[in-house]
Amino acid sequence: MTDKKLYDQASHVAAEEGQVLVDGPDGVAVALTPDAALETAERLTAQAAQAAGQRHFEENKGKQAERYSDSKKP
Repeated sequence: MTDKKLYDQASHVAAEEGQVLVDGPDGVAVALTPDAALETAERLTAQAAQAAGQRHFEENKGKQAERYSDSKKP
Protein backbone atom coordinates (compact mmCIF):
# COMPACT_ATOMS: atom_id res chain seq x y z
CA MET A 1 0.00 0.00 0.00
CA THR A 2 1.16 3.53 -0.63
CA ASP A 3 1.91 6.12 2.03
CA LYS A 4 -0.54 8.58 0.47
CA LYS A 5 -3.33 10.09 2.55
CA LEU A 6 -6.66 8.34 2.12
CA TYR A 7 -9.70 10.59 1.65
CA ASP A 8 -13.33 9.64 2.20
CA GLN A 9 -14.85 12.68 0.49
CA ALA A 10 -15.63 12.69 -3.22
CA SER A 11 -14.22 15.40 -5.46
CA HIS A 12 -16.45 18.16 -6.82
CA VAL A 13 -16.88 17.97 -10.59
CA ALA A 14 -18.33 20.58 -12.96
CA ALA A 15 -18.63 21.13 -16.71
CA GLU A 16 -17.81 24.68 -17.79
CA GLU A 17 -17.01 26.07 -21.23
CA GLY A 18 -16.40 22.61 -22.73
CA GLN A 19 -14.06 21.52 -19.94
CA VAL A 20 -14.53 19.19 -16.99
CA LEU A 21 -13.26 20.76 -13.79
CA VAL A 22 -12.33 18.57 -10.84
CA ASP A 23 -11.72 20.05 -7.39
CA GLY A 24 -10.41 17.53 -4.93
CA PRO A 25 -8.98 17.45 -1.44
CA ASP A 26 -5.84 19.35 -0.46
CA GLY A 27 -6.35 21.91 -3.21
CA VAL A 28 -6.18 19.50 -6.12
CA ALA A 29 -7.67 21.18 -9.18
CA VAL A 30 -7.70 19.66 -12.65
CA ALA A 31 -9.23 20.75 -15.95
CA LEU A 32 -9.83 17.92 -18.43
CA THR A 33 -11.11 17.66 -21.96
CA PRO A 34 -14.39 15.73 -22.22
CA ASP A 35 -12.54 12.74 -23.74
CA ALA A 36 -9.94 12.70 -20.96
CA ALA A 37 -12.68 13.02 -18.34
CA LEU A 38 -14.63 10.09 -19.81
CA GLU A 39 -11.50 7.90 -19.89
CA THR A 40 -10.66 8.91 -16.32
CA ALA A 41 -14.21 8.08 -15.23
CA GLU A 42 -13.93 4.60 -16.78
CA ARG A 43 -10.60 3.99 -15.07
CA LEU A 44 -11.91 5.26 -11.73
CA THR A 45 -14.98 3.02 -11.99
CA ALA A 46 -12.93 -0.08 -12.79
CA GLN A 47 -10.37 0.54 -10.06
CA ALA A 48 -13.00 1.50 -7.48
CA ALA A 49 -14.78 -1.81 -8.11
CA GLN A 50 -11.48 -3.68 -7.73
CA ALA A 51 -10.62 -1.85 -4.50
CA ALA A 52 -14.10 -2.51 -3.09
CA GLY A 53 -13.65 -6.20 -3.82
CA GLN A 54 -10.24 -6.22 -2.15
CA ARG A 55 -11.69 -4.51 0.92
CA HIS A 56 -14.60 -6.94 1.07
CA PHE A 57 -12.22 -9.89 0.80
CA GLU A 58 -9.96 -8.58 3.57
CA GLU A 59 -12.89 -7.79 5.88
CA ASN A 60 -14.35 -11.28 5.41
CA LYS A 61 -11.17 -13.37 5.23
CA GLY A 62 -11.49 -14.74 8.77
CA LYS A 63 -15.23 -15.29 8.43
CA GLN A 64 -14.76 -17.43 5.32
CA ALA A 65 -12.24 -19.69 7.07
CA GLU A 66 -14.56 -19.98 10.09
CA ARG A 67 -17.56 -20.93 7.91
CA TYR A 68 -15.45 -23.51 6.08
CA SER A 69 -14.25 -25.15 9.30
CA ASP A 70 -17.82 -25.15 10.69
CA SER A 71 -19.08 -26.92 7.58
CA LYS A 72 -16.54 -29.74 8.11
CA LYS A 73 -17.84 -30.52 11.62
CA PRO A 74 -20.07 -33.62 11.90
